[in-house]
Amino acid sequence: MSKHRPFTPGDYGAMLRRRWLLILLPTLFGPAIGYGVSLLFHSRYTSHSLLLIEPQRVPDSYVKPVITEDLNQRVENIQEQTLSRTRLQPLVERYGLFKDQAPRKTMEELVAMLQKAIELTPIKPIVRSREEIVPGFQIDVTLDDPRVAQQVCADVVSMFVDEDLRQREHTAQGTTSFLQSQLDDAKRNLDQQDAKLAAFKRKYTGMLPDQMQTSLTLLTTLQSQLTAVTQALNRAQQDKAYTDSVIEQQVQAWEINRAMKAGVTPGQVTDPDPLAKRLSDLQNYLVSLKARYTDDHPEVISVQAEIDDLQKQIREATARPKPKPTEKVEKSTEPEPPEILQLRAQAHSYDEAIIASGREQKRITDSIKQYEARLQMSPVVEQEYKEITRDHESALQFYNDLLGKRDQSGMATDLQRRQEGGQLRVMDPADLPVKPSFPNKPLFALGGLGLGLALGLGLALIAEQTDKRVRTEIDIEFYLGVPPFALIPLIEMATNGRQVPKGQDKGRIGQKTPLGISGVQ
Repeated sequence: MSKHRPFTPGDYGAMLRRRWLLILLPTLFGPAIGYGVSLLFHSRYTSHSLLLIEPQRVPDSYVKPVITEDLNQRVENIQEQTLSRTRLQPLVERYGLFKDQAPRKTMEELVAMLQKAIELTPIKPIVRSREEIVPGFQIDVTLDDPRVAQQVCADVVSMFVDEDLRQREHTAQGTTSFLQSQLDDAKRNLDQQDAKLAAFKRKYTGMLPDQMQTSLTLLTTLQSQLTAVTQALNRAQQDKAYTDSVIEQQVQAWEINRAMKAGVTPGQVTDPDPLAKRLSDLQNYLVSLKARYTDDHPEVISVQAEIDDLQKQIREATARPKPKPTEKVEKSTEPEPPEILQLRAQAHSYDEAIIASGREQKRITDSIKQYEARLQMSPVVEQEYKEITRDHESALQFYNDLLGKRDQSGMATDLQRRQEGGQLRVMDPADLPVKPSFPNKPLFALGGLGLGLALGLGLALIAEQTDKRVRTEIDIEFYLGVPPFALIPLIEMATNGRQVPKGQDKGRIGQKTPLGISGVQ
């Protein structure tokens, strides 16, 4: 029999009934052995502290935080800074940690041991807007002395909180300083753009795009003024010509009257040439009047009557004999009558009006030429103006954006200084451990129980594997390869010659019976 048949569930039950003592003994001694092993280890105590990550107290809509770093990454950065050799070495020296191993280890190794003794465990994250947010984390420090573990845990928590505040304030101040330097540069650029824009406006005053409509309005007004001044100048010129003709007529009449008073015949002082000149002036004046008025106008009628009278005088003067050259009319020192003087004053006022109108006409004409030149230059000026204003608006917008960000960063920095921004808050301070966290004696005992049970089951299985006895009909059929013909229970004879009851037999196979046939139980 070199191999064993597979076990059935009934075989396992029979095996437990046969090997129960072999299983029970290791199971009973296992917890005691596990508990004894736990006594061989040094007791270690773990101090716990809970840190919560508080959000900013002021809503983000009022003051935007300057720290936008991922929370998990920021905690890892704080952990690296806090658990560095530079920060943990003073704790090792202050509390004299790992005294039993200090002579054999370097300071770097002692710091590494302390780093392993400090454990950071994040609290179950909260899912918010498809993003996992860690609300806080727990710090555990495991050392041989419970009080030292509590003190070291408290110091580590304090270093975490201080490092978080330091990094937040440093980040806020650095952001504010950077924005201030950028704002100064933007202010200088904006000042340059302001000066450039002001110089351009001074150079092209009246030709700017926003002044074109004003220029067009002024040009229309000047053209209307020019028309009015031109008309006024023409009227003054016409009035002056008419007044001069009237003065000349009045003077001639006055001289004729004076000559008659002096006893000189009118023919001797009347010269047809002045009358002809006067007639020509009146005829020209009449043409201009008819261009403006009808023939029934009083002034047209008056001028026409005067022309007729002059024509009559010219005809009479031509019919008279010419005076001798020796006949002279002595000039008189008699002053001109007031009517002629008044006409001369009126003619003088017309001269002044003509001069003033001419000057005004020239001034308006020059202004019109100036505005027309501005309008002709407007496309080129508008293009340059757009380029300058675009640069100026970009510089102004950039400056305003930086100014707003600088103010926001300043408020965020002030919040950090007041400790009202997002920060770490100690929810549970470091506690004093009462029971050791290692070794866990009940756990060791439970582990010993499990190992003892496994050992007992293993021993029972090995014993069954090494036992070659045949106990059942299935064993006979498996090992012999033929089914049994009959089964006879085992009957053993006691020493006193009595038969042993069937229930007290040992169930052995292959022993001699009174019938001479092997029995099977």
